[in-house]
Amino acid sequence: MMKCIPVILLLLLCRLSAFAQFSDSTHYYVKYASTGSINRTNDGNSYLLNNALAFKISKKKVVLNADGGYVYGQQDKQLTNNDVTASLNFNLYRDDRRFFYWGLTSYDKSYSLKINNRFQGGGGIAYDIISKPNATVNLSDGILFETSDLYLHDTIPDIYHTFRNSFRVYYKWTIKGIIVLEGAQFLQQSLSHGNDLIIKSNNSLSIKLSSWLAITAALSYNKLNRTDRENLLINYGLTIEKYF
Repeated sequence: MMKCIPVILLLLLCRLSAFAQFSDSTHYYVKYASTGSINRTNDGNSYLLNNALAFKISKKKVVLNADGGYVYGQQDKQLTNNDVTASLNFNLYRDDRRFFYWGLTSYDKSYSLKINNRFQGGGGIAYDIISKPNATVNLSDGILFETSDLYLHDTIPDIYHTFRNSFRVYYKWTIKGIIVLEGAQFLQQSLSHGNDLIIKSNNSLSIKLSSWLAITAALSYNKLNRTDRENLLINYGLTIEKYF
């Protein structure tokens, strides 16, 4: 899977270059980040590889986003992470672009969180508290329907459905066009089970080397109360991005 991501990125770049030649009102964006860490000592070794690919199409009143990620890790030859995420979402804007509607569908499969399969889909509203060229803070809230296939206590199968309230805080701050701080924090509470809570936090710090290449340090935290599992990933690497 990790070997396929650069190939997919190249194909997207070729296709988007062709599309961009025929439309002045539609804009395209592709982002690929590859981060990781390796630790090898006399007492043991570990490594973690984190790959993410994002694609965006922007028009005046509609924005479409597609994201995919893959995390693989081992600790002393024992598997720790084999996690796949994919999502497709859209924003529908009114004349005032600070307020918009959103819709989302996503899929997760995570060895570290004991998720065999998880699908979510729904929608809601969002508002930009701060909307400037170099700074954005956005709040969003909505309802998601979820169907999940999990493992409880590592071995007990659990297949269930629930509706969740999904609250998100997103921020992006660019300093002098070189340093970029970006993050999204999610709190997803089941409407029918008080102890069923999902917490997701993704944050990154990038230093641009050029208009398309940056050094990136990333921190990601996930907690799933239902399986009583969590993971914390801190790694660094390169980010490639291109606007069309």
